[in-house]
Amino acid sequence: MFVKLVSLSMALLFSTASPADEVEIRKGMEAKLGAKVESVAKSGYLGLYEVYADGNIFYTDEKMSAIMVGAQLIDAKTMKNVTDERMKKLTAIKFSDLPLDRAIKQVRGDGKRVLATFEDPNCGYCKRLAKDIAKLENVTVYTFLYPILSEDSVRKSKQIWCAADRAKAWNDWMIDGRAPAAKEDCDTAAIGKNQEFGRKLNITGTPTMFFVDGERVPGAMPLARIEQKLNLAR
Repeated sequence: MFVKLVSLSMALLFSTASPADEVEIRKGMEAKLGAKVESVAKSGYLGLYEVYADGNIFYTDEKMSAIMVGAQLIDAKTMKNVTDERMKKLTAIKFSDLPLDRAIKQVRGDGKRVLATFEDPNCGYCKRLAKDIAKLENVTVYTFLYPILSEDSVRKSKQIWCAADRAKAWNDWMIDGRAPAAKEDCDTAAIGKNQEFGRKLNITGTPTMFFVDGERVPGAMPLARIEQKLNLAR
């Protein structure tokens, strides 16, 4: 009975609501969320609008009488996660826009498969990722030093960047736990620029990976899945 009442209430809500202007929804949601709304679009389900703001997808009705936070919209026919698919599209980038000159470059084998990561040297998940990446073959990996956890992360990032062999210094620390030489006597402006660039991309956690098709993957990812994505994206 409860489910029927909820369903009836939702049906009444959406059937009586008048068409809303997406501009008004953008304005209203910015006021409610206290954040800039990047996009507003009809979701195609239950009369809901998809609102993308602050790196998240929200859903609301025409009158903005309710806001769904952290909801996962599933297509009942296909059982596909609509929210997940939309997030992939909304957070994707042009790989060519990445400032690769500010990343540590590692090439193994023919280097044809390409991956970029944003990582903090004190991030435990990043250390796990580094061990997995070391197992990849025929790959080019661009690692952006992105210290966001502590001042020590900034210091270590600068020391790694100033190393004669950056890739070796990075792997020594991330895989073997051998700290980089305590010197920061080179131009470390790249570190600050990476932090600024990452904020523009709304990278709030490490590791964050980008594949050549532009897809963003925040957080840890199993090695088998990385291999699969590298093969599909090239």
